[in-house]
Formats: sequence, structure tokens, C-alpha cells
Amino acid sequence: MGLPRLRIRRPRLPRTRTGQRRAVQVLMLLCVLALLPATWLFVSTGDRLRTAADVPRTEVAVVFGAGLWNGEPSPYLAHRLDAAAELYRASRVKVVLVTGDNSREDYDEPDAMRAYLTKHGVPDGRIVSDYAGFDTWDSCVRAKKIFGVDRAVLISQGFHIRRAVALCRAAGVTSYGVGVADKHDVTWYYGGTREVFAAGKAALDALFHPDPTFLGPKEQGVARALTAARG
Repeated sequence: MGLPRLRIRRPRLPRTRTGQRRAVQVLMLLCVLALLPATWLFVSTGDRLRTAADVPRTEVAVVFGAGLWNGEPSPYLAHRLDAAAELYRASRVKVVLVTGDNSREDYDEPDAMRAYLTKHGVPDGRIVSDYAGFDTWDSCVRAKKIFGVDRAVLISQGFHIRRAVALCRAAGVTSYGVGVADKHDVTWYYGGTREVFAAGKAALDALFHPDPTFLGPKEQGVARALTAARG
């Protein structure tokens, strides 16, 4: 005796013109809702983006992690750090806060970022490390609550910088964004596509202000570095 065949029911398309019209309307509504967060990011940050040449002088720059290759900054992260070093050498910033992932003993973005910056002319005493910047929202909240940053220049790739500016603003950090230009390779297209989906989480973070993965006690690293820079 053979096994009974399983019948797979296929979704039925509306047969009436009214039903088809409603289906199209529902699909259009879903598309609009999906794009709303990205639209919010674009509209809310349009006046906060600058180049390294015309960004206002600000005491603190924040560089977001972007992965390591064999313990060294990835090319995308290196470009962000190059921009930070350029701003420091031009006296547009005094202190650089590097924020990234150090959730494992064998993976340390902030220390790799610090080593790269010191090799490119930024004194070690002007660099502050945030080892719990596990995502953009965490980095922004910790910059404000842990390191006491009220105003900053944010540095990231162009496809990410709007989200960084919007989230830091929601976290209480007045900021300008410097978007680093990169060639449009596979990583760039992946990053741009990812941002469409990340915008939804960003909108929820800005609305509900969740606690970061790790908050911890306040740190005086930025304050001490600024005191030394002013002295």
C-alpha cells in the first residue's frame, strides 16, 4: 500500500477585480511601511552630513567599528580611521573615541583601531576606547551615558552614517556625520542593502530607547583626554 500523497495548497489569487485591487493596495501599503524608517533617516539627518574639509570643529570624534581581518582593521574600518586621523591632524577634533566589539578575548576592535591611529599620527593619549560598542545604538548610548559625550563628529561609510547620526541624536549626542567614500564593491552593496533593514531597528531604538547590551559604570577617559588636550 502506497503512502498517501500530500496536497500542497497554493495561495489563491483574488478572482474579482475588487479583490485584485485590494491585494495591490495591501502590497503597496506594506512597501510604504517598509520604507518609512529609511525615509525617516534620510529626512532627519539631511542637514547634519559634512565632509572632512568642512565639518565644524568639535572636540570629540567617534569612529564605529567595521570588522577586523587577521586582527587588523578591515579596509572599510581603515578608511574610517584615516578620516579620523585627518581630522585630528587638521585640528578639527581633539580626541577620538573608538567604539567596537570586544565580546571575545581573541577579537578586539578598539585596540586594533587604537594601534592603527597611533601609527597614523594620533597620540595614544588622545584616543579613548569603548570595548562594548556592539552595535550603533549601543555605541551612541555609551558615548553619552558612559563617556559623557554631548557633541561629536561621527565617522563611518556613507551608507551607514545617516543611521549613526539619527541614533546618536536620539541618545542625546548632538552630532555631525562624515561619510567616508569607498568603491562600490560587493561589501558596499551589501552594506547599503543591509541599511534598509537596519533602519527598522533604528526607528525602534530611537522610539523606545532600550538599554545597551552592556552599560557599566561611567568612565573619565574622554574627560581626561580633553583636559590634557586643552592644557
